[in-house]
Amino acid sequence: MGDQDVRIAELLLAVAGERSLDAVLHRLVEGARELVDAHYAAIGIPDEEGDGFRWFTTAGMSDALIKQLGDLPRSHGMLGAMLTDPDPYRTDDITQDPRFRGAWPRAHPPMHSFMGVPVVSGGEVVGAFYLTEKVGGGVFDDVDQQRISALAGHTAVAIENARLREQIRELALAEERTRVARELHDALSQTLLALALSADVAADHLGQGGNAAVRGDLDQIRDLARTARHELRALVDDLRPADLERDGLVATLTKQLDMAQRAWNVAIDTELGDLTELPGTTEHALLRITQEAVHNALRHGSPSKVHVRAGRVRGEIVLRIDDDGVGFDPRASGRQGRTMGLVSMRDRAHGVGGRLELHSAPGEGTHITVRIVDA
Repeated sequence: MGDQDVRIAELLLAVAGERSLDAVLHRLVEGARELVDAHYAAIGIPDEEGDGFRWFTTAGMSDALIKQLGDLPRSHGMLGAMLTDPDPYRTDDITQDPRFRGAWPRAHPPMHSFMGVPVVSGGEVVGAFYLTEKVGGGVFDDVDQQRISALAGHTAVAIENARLREQIRELALAEERTRVARELHDALSQTLLALALSADVAADHLGQGGNAAVRGDLDQIRDLARTARHELRALVDDLRPADLERDGLVATLTKQLDMAQRAWNVAIDTELGDLTELPGTTEHALLRITQEAVHNALRHGSPSKVHVRAGRVRGEIVLRIDDDGVGFDPRASGRQGRTMGLVSMRDRAHGVGGRLELHSAPGEGTHITVRIVDA
């Protein structure tokens, strides 16, 4: 094993110890920059729409410079080109490439030598490394390309592992939230019940001939205590995350879509038919696909309505998520399914023997259909 192989192995080991996706990306991009002696490096992962980046992490630029540059770049020009072709690309002057669009922003440092290396997972481009300005004024060579290609080969796994760790932490937080909610309910519910009962006892002691004003106050205390108990129970139910095994797929979907509707203030219509007696893996896949598709629609599509339908149709389990949002052209963002969100949904469908169909166009909303053989 050569020195560079050792450096890559050490980098991957360090990445494995990071707890957040942000930290993983920073480690990877700093390591890539050092591996090939580049002044600047970046790693970009596109968003679901395909015209921007969900994450774009840089190395070699100061925080002040990054702040001056403003918003994340769009995934067009050379940046976008690396997301549509699985082959690496090198040039000694990026500004002379026909895909280079216009001049750099005012605060942007000059860049000439360039190397782009896509990150490929399952045959799909899910991100890319961007290296510019070889130290010493040289150009990136075959050895540089081999090093970053080797790193890119492990990057998709490292990113997915980081995302899984974040999901595990979110589940742990949800479990802690459930525990707190349960303790809150147990502690306060009994106190409120005791308060209501005490008001009843005090009213009995007061007797029929007691002060009417005092009796009225006791009645009000009793009613408030009982109302508070009902509100506490409702609050705890909202805090408790839906559980697939405990509540079933229909109840879990209903609760989560209701929460999404309230959070985004967008109408989400649901038509959930017979989804009983499904394998656990199929239920889990349908739940996660629905969550991803609805989140994408609400976050990126600006819809006024989302329609979720699921049930059994002629020997298949069919899930449809339709929105009336802005839509997009899947062909304009490279091969359909190359973004992380679509890749995730498609992989989940394939994992349970199903298939995912996507139809969208500018101004025509987005329509996703999942079909799974009803075994």
